Amino acid sequence: MMETKEFQNKALNTIRFLSADGVQKANSGHPGLPMGAAAIAYTVWTRHLRHNPANPKWFNRDRFILSGGHGSMLLYSLLHLTGYDLPLEELQQFRQWGSRTPGHPEYGLTPGVETTTGPLGQGFANGVGMAIAGKHLAAVYNRPGHEIINYFVYALVTDGDLMEGVAAEAASLAGHLKLGNLIYLYDDNRISIEGSTEVAFTEDRARRFEAYGWQVLFVEDGNDVDAIDAAISQAKTDPRPSLIIARTHIGYGLPTRQDTAKAHGEPPGEEELRGAKQKLGWPLEPMFYIPEDVLVFFRQAVERGKRWEEEWQARWIAYRQEFPDLASELERRIQGNLPAGWADDLPEFPADPKGMATRVASGKVINALAARLPELMGGSADLAPSTMTWINSSSSFQAESPEGRNLQFGVREHGMGGIVNGMAYNGAFIPFGSTFLVFADYMRAAIRLSALSHLGSIWVFTHDSIGLGEDGPTHQPVEHLASLRAIPNLVVLRPADANETREAWKIAIERRDAPTALALSRQPVPTLDRTECAPASGVARGAYVLADWGSQSPEVILMASGSEVSLIYEAGKELVKQGVSVRLVSFPSWELFAQQDLSYRESVLPSRIKHRIAVEAGVGMGWERWVGCEGKVISIERFGASAPYKVIYQQLGLTVERIVEEARSLLKGGH
Repeated sequence: MMETKEFQNKALNTIRFLSADGVQKANSGHPGLPMGAAAIAYTVWTRHLRHNPANPKWFNRDRFILSGGHGSMLLYSLLHLTGYDLPLEELQQFRQWGSRTPGHPEYGLTPGVETTTGPLGQGFANGVGMAIAGKHLAAVYNRPGHEIINYFVYALVTDGDLMEGVAAEAASLAGHLKLGNLIYLYDDNRISIEGSTEVAFTEDRARRFEAYGWQVLFVEDGNDVDAIDAAISQAKTDPRPSLIIARTHIGYGLPTRQDTAKAHGEPPGEEELRGAKQKLGWPLEPMFYIPEDVLVFFRQAVERGKRWEEEWQARWIAYRQEFPDLASELERRIQGNLPAGWADDLPEFPADPKGMATRVASGKVINALAARLPELMGGSADLAPSTMTWINSSSSFQAESPEGRNLQFGVREHGMGGIVNGMAYNGAFIPFGSTFLVFADYMRAAIRLSALSHLGSIWVFTHDSIGLGEDGPTHQPVEHLASLRAIPNLVVLRPADANETREAWKIAIERRDAPTALALSRQPVPTLDRTECAPASGVARGAYVLADWGSQSPEVILMASGSEVSLIYEAGKELVKQGVSVRLVSFPSWELFAQQDLSYRESVLPSRIKHRIAVEAGVGMGWERWVGCEGKVISIERFGASAPYKVIYQQLGLTVERIVEEARSLLKGGH
């Protein structure tokens, strides 16, 4: 079908008014971006994006990210028009209960949505992760004459995205890594919620991105499809990531709201919307009008996508015939399956009263896993020697060594979080990112989105308590465990010793549809003697009976996670000497324990035993759920201090003597 200028305008107005009608019907939403950026999206989707609406998960598809997720009706309009399983009725139920068209795009809910976006800058960072994933897979699996991984990542980014720090972090790294498969189109409308961007955002964005190492291209008229097309074509040939700055008009066509903040996040109103339709020559009725010839044009994407995938499948068959082992491995990864025997070589740690830090045990486990799992890839925010997350058998992922599995994110925690999530969206990776637990605050939005999006991201947090010692309260996380435990769908695992650390990693590896946070110690903790304690495999159930000591049924339950388990272990021994029967419960994960059936939970924490003490080297919030109204939580309701860690534990009352004293008090009826 010929794209005359007249037809092109009709197609653009279809996108604009489908989007605006959805916002107006919902009486809620953001019409400005879809109306202003319609030509950008049209150009990407009709001239460049390789995708298959009939198979949204075709692996070598190009990825499109709407980083400005508030403009979600733009994406929903494109998905419907190009033939995805998103009927018009869903667009008409925009932002309504039970629809597949929520206010911001949600991965896994709407076919064709590649990322959950809305918190600005996150989609920008996710795209960098997707591009890294594509570069790495191409380096590992492509062979001369067999280019089976070569997708591009496109994103529509906004002024708000570029203001956010997470985007700056991700952009800086992307430029350093020369991610030429990354093409971002900047909707430069110069309007934010508070008005003109002149009030707060006046730096030269182009020069900033050039300094990052990006190719920067300009489109003076954001409605000029041919100019946008030419810029994208040029971007595809450059080894650097590209930012195409297109000057647009927010709320294009609205008679009184175009180029104003009013166009951003409010429905246009019936009168204003009618005025826009009259101005652009669009029928006033019906709402959600799609001209038949426009629909036929957009639906060519179905046949085109089928052809692209069939061509790729033919290349895949030839590749499989020549490289069967590589093909089988990549196919397994894409399907999300683990290889047989993947956990066979994990270390068993002998009992040792001196033990080791759980971060050290984690490093040993990571390297054992990496030998069996090529999909395990990640790194740290410039802390690998401290977080023990370096894969010794591989190199650093760099522009000249994209086969490397060690990601050096630099001091960019938030960017790291968004990038790791982007790799998880790819589907062929088990990605991890690591830093000190206290810096989880710097990346909380990315952690939260990994949980909301059901991603298998693994967050490796070390230096998990006041036990890190002399660095002091700025680096000692006291509220962070409680904060992370509050995130739905995130499993927090705080292992007590080296063997529990091994089991925690096994759980994290198997959780491909939800994220895991590992909280690991800096200081050494004893490796428990499993001949007198239950096997560490109990970690899988969240909490388990570590030991029952004494001559009768337990009178008191002592429970803890992480490094505090060794405290209750020693306190339990002392109580037994004093004639008290004790149950010790290792409690590495509240979330996993809460998922167990009632009979198991009752077997670990019998309701008849009211005398319970929980010990935590942080705030105690939440432990009352497990100790009950007659129990006691020994915790730290303040910031830490700078001193050797043993001194801090002593001074803040986290001692064997304190635990024994509190247990005796409970047994005597005290509180």
